[in-house]
Amino acid sequence: MTISVSQKQGRVPVTIISLDGRLDGMNYQQLIDKGHELYKSGVRDILLDLTDLSYISSAGMVAFHNLALLMRGEQPPSPDQGWSAYRKMGRSGFASGGQEHFKLFNPQPEVANILDMVGFNTIFKIFKELDEAVNSY
Repeated sequence: MTISVSQKQGRVPVTIISLDGRLDGMNYQQLIDKGHELYKSGVRDILLDLTDLSYISSAGMVAFHNLALLMRGEQPPSPDQGWSAYRKMGRSGFASGGQEHFKLFNPQPEVANILDMVGFNTIFKIFKELDEAVNSY
C-alpha cells in the first residue's frame, strides 16, 4: 500500500490521506503511524481518500478506528488490542456518527461493501464529491 498526503483548504485546512493498494494486517500500522505523525504536526481534520484502495481487512478497520479516536483528541488503544478495541467502539458512543474530524472519500464498490457490511457507513461520513467532503469540516 502507498500512502500519500496532501492538503485542501475549505473552511479549515483538511489533510487528505490517499491510500493506494490493499490495507491489511501487513501494513495497517503504517497508516496509524502516519496519522500520529500528522497529529503531532498539528493536523486535526483528516479526509481518507479511498479512491485507489482495492481492499480493506479487519486490521484496516482497526486503523480507521484508531485515527478517528486520535482526531477526536482521544488516546487510541494500542493496535495490539485490535478487536477488543473495535468491539468497545459500538458500546462507547463512538458509533453515534459524530466523527467530525475523520471522514471517508470515494470508496470503490468492493471497499464500500465491506464498510457497509460492518456498519462503518453509519459511523463515518462517506462522501463521493471532494469539494462537499472538504467543506463538511
